[in-house]
Amino acid sequence: MKLSDFSYPSILDAIAPFAATGRSESASFLIWYLVNIYRLDEIEAVDAVCDQKGDKGVDGIYVNEGNGTIDIFQCRVFQSDKKVGDTALKEFSGTLTQFASAESIEHVLATAGDIALTRLIKDCNLISLLPAFQVRGIFLTNSDVDANGNAFLKHAQNIEFEGPSQISEAYISDKKNALQQGTAKFDISGLLRATYVVDKDTHTVIAPVRASELVALQGIDDQSLFSLNVRASLGNTKVNRDIVTSIKDKSLHKLFPLFHNGVTVLAEAVSSTDDQILIKNYFVVNGCQSLNALFRHTKELTSELRVLTKFIQVPADSKLSELITAYSNNQNGVKARDFKSNNPIQTRLQNEMLAKFPGRYSYEVKRGEPLALGKPISNENAGLYLIAFDLKEPWTTHRKYQIFDEKYVDIFGRPEVTAARMVFCHELVGEIQRRVGSLKNQLIGKYVLTQFYLLYVLRRVFEADPFGEMLIKDPVFFVSSESQVLKLRKFIGHLLDGLMIDFNLETEGLGDDFDYRGKLRDKEFLTKLTNDLLSSYLKDIKRGKALQLKPLWDSIAN
Repeated sequence: MKLSDFSYPSILDAIAPFAATGRSESASFLIWYLVNIYRLDEIEAVDAVCDQKGDKGVDGIYVNEGNGTIDIFQCRVFQSDKKVGDTALKEFSGTLTQFASAESIEHVLATAGDIALTRLIKDCNLISLLPAFQVRGIFLTNSDVDANGNAFLKHAQNIEFEGPSQISEAYISDKKNALQQGTAKFDISGLLRATYVVDKDTHTVIAPVRASELVALQGIDDQSLFSLNVRASLGNTKVNRDIVTSIKDKSLHKLFPLFHNGVTVLAEAVSSTDDQILIKNYFVVNGCQSLNALFRHTKELTSELRVLTKFIQVPADSKLSELITAYSNNQNGVKARDFKSNNPIQTRLQNEMLAKFPGRYSYEVKRGEPLALGKPISNENAGLYLIAFDLKEPWTTHRKYQIFDEKYVDIFGRPEVTAARMVFCHELVGEIQRRVGSLKNQLIGKYVLTQFYLLYVLRRVFEADPFGEMLIKDPVFFVSSESQVLKLRKFIGHLLDGLMIDFNLETEGLGDDFDYRGKLRDKEFLTKLTNDLLSSYLKDIKRGKALQLKPLWDSIAN
């Protein structure tokens, strides 16, 4: 499906990865939107959606702390090309009144019963947040709005319409090209510039340059321009919304340098005259949010909109460039993972992956960075693998922040954490992903946390067998070559096929109202379920219905 093609049934191709039995098309579309446009992690996106009947007109709720809003979503998928009028929007406006006060929310909780909507309201603590957060409605649909709808939206300050036009404008491709380098010129005729020389190799030129020239830099569309930045575009934060507001207000263009922090560009070479600045082989280390906003609104730029830009001549791979990058990023909050992207532990693992698995696997420590050849394994995913497999806490894998925060040392700072271990866990998860679709309860099968739970189940199975203990302690042998990896996949696949039969038996009787999201975070529930699965597996071993791990491994041909 092309991004511009939201017609039915073409839209079903795009939302297919999020479709599941028991989940409506509109819920699947909303999850797609939350992941691809709203910029949520897939787990958070699924958790934010109410995919049950009786939702009182609400399809999703998310507390947008960066924007200071409680976002209430309603999603409609139309099979015809009819445009959205004011009737549907007025109905949605009525839906939002249910969240106008603590009393109205209490009424929803009292009358809706124990459904996904009420659990979501409680999990988000909406009543306690209401005084400090503004309720905002987001109406998502695959159809454009008509004149009557537009007229209504002009007066409905608390509703945002997200149709094909809005989505196409906001969408930024996640496909990365090779790192772009080259030269760029900036016209500063008639303006003053400031220069500061540190030494013969390092100096800076500061000047207000036209935004229209900045957005012409190579690498904004595929984000390679920001390869040295600790983060990529942060999406719809309050800071970024304010930037867009100032871009759209042309009366503020001449004032832009007065209230905007500016952009920092590192370059291999920087030279200037009274009329121009010339740079060669450049990277943006601060101003990613601004440049993305300017790039998305290129048509609204005028010659008066200038951005105070600092051009620094410094070697891109130097310690000084790292220092500038870290200290420059303070306009939007930097996440823990961003600061760990240059941590020695991560650098060591990345170098080890390159040395031990050249052309086979690569280790990503920063989103969007150019990677070596091979299957990419992100350090964020690796952290989740290790939480489930090594720390044996699959019920906490929804808390991604802990990977590079409170649990960072526990996860990565251990002698057994090697590139081979990352590859081993990555291959286990790959086999799990190939089989979760066979679960009869598709809501559980399509939920990301299920993958990490099954990784934990494999760990428990390994612990019950001497050969499995060897797999845990020293996985290098099992991933040492492509032929060994192929054998490992068959071995794990055969083992999982048996476990999935029992997993199906344990979960197929659960109703559509089963709180699968809550239970996959419940230590007591998962521990009992795992004990039951392990008990069934060991019984099959004793009855001769399944092979022990060593005979199973030996039975598989390379």
